[in-house]
Amino acid sequence: MITYGRKRWILDIQSFVDKYYVERRNTNSTKWDLLEERFGDPDLLPIWVADMEFKAPEGVIDALTERVQHGAYGYSFIPDSYYETYSSWMEKHFGYKVEKEWCRPATGVVSALYWFMNCYTEEGDAVIITPPVYYPFFNVIKELDRKLVTADMTDNDGRFELDFDLFEQQIEENDVKLFILCSPHNPAGRVWTEDELEQMLSICEKHDVLVIADEIHQDFAYGEHKHVPAPVVAGGKYTDRIVLVNAASKSFNLPGLLHANIVIENDDLRQQFDNYAGQHIQSEKNILGHIATEAAYETGEAWLDGLRSVILSNYDYIKKQFAEHIPEAKVSKLEGTYLPLINLRGFLDPEDTKAFVQEKCKLAVDYGEWFGEDYEGYIRLNLATHPKFVKEAVNRMVEEYKKLK
Repeated sequence: MITYGRKRWILDIQSFVDKYYVERRNTNSTKWDLLEERFGDPDLLPIWVADMEFKAPEGVIDALTERVQHGAYGYSFIPDSYYETYSSWMEKHFGYKVEKEWCRPATGVVSALYWFMNCYTEEGDAVIITPPVYYPFFNVIKELDRKLVTADMTDNDGRFELDFDLFEQQIEENDVKLFILCSPHNPAGRVWTEDELEQMLSICEKHDVLVIADEIHQDFAYGEHKHVPAPVVAGGKYTDRIVLVNAASKSFNLPGLLHANIVIENDDLRQQFDNYAGQHIQSEKNILGHIATEAAYETGEAWLDGLRSVILSNYDYIKKQFAEHIPEAKVSKLEGTYLPLINLRGFLDPEDTKAFVQEKCKLAVDYGEWFGEDYEGYIRLNLATHPKFVKEAVNRMVEEYKKLK
């Protein structure tokens, strides 16, 4: 029996979707309009890259409209109000009061990773990551000629866990210099507990490893799971070895505006970055990016609540449908992010995954091997989208699964 509370929840979801859904085809959308280039087939249903079919909050659109209508787009700086709004958001939601002097702008989290790699390491230095993990982590390490070191996580019935002994062993044996922490973890869907974070950070402290904390999915943690920024772990014990980077882009669908936040508390690390930036990052501020971000943090909280409800409803749908119709497929637990992994190895040979998902189901997804070489047979789905796309994707998989049987 459906309770009133659930009815109201469903109505709220439908209201959000009706109000903010927008057609993305033929708008130069990477997700929709580059399918032939990326997947070799323009007719796939895209449910891959972390991008949405929802308009940004009204406050963001209003702020951008006002600035665009001003008509002059000259050189710009980031005002104090931006830092006050950003710090208020961080303090309210995560207990982390950020000071303006700690902050530096970036054109994106991935861009910042390249900067950090060049700033804080040298060619040949070992860098550790925890697959299955966001594939640009692999790219930045390999493309800049650093040594890739991995501590693969274990899939325990859909909940990915890190082996801390293996993590330390890999650091020690490879003389690791830098750790890229993904928190919340994409695509494992983990929201690290403070105890888990402290174990990672204490190991890094013991072996003098710098930590780059990619926390772009910070606003997506569900239920009892709470995101803890790396700099506040253990009362700020480890801030002298942490460089934090986050953005409003995933939270409010703003990635095309190219703006992210770098937070470096330690004076020496910050000066080192400033020295590097002075020589290698000669770019002006993106006026529309910081305006949109400030407006999102100032006005977008109710919008974000609505989006999270849509994501959880979509997740609930795929969990139930797979359990009922494709029980051999295992949907990973979603503590955070909106990008769960699905393990199809229970009914497919890993090498047949693309043939089933792309050629038969006609879906564009992120494949598990993109996130680590041992994850062939997994796929990642984007649930920050209209429920009709999620239902269509699942229905196609169910129908093709039935044909296999």
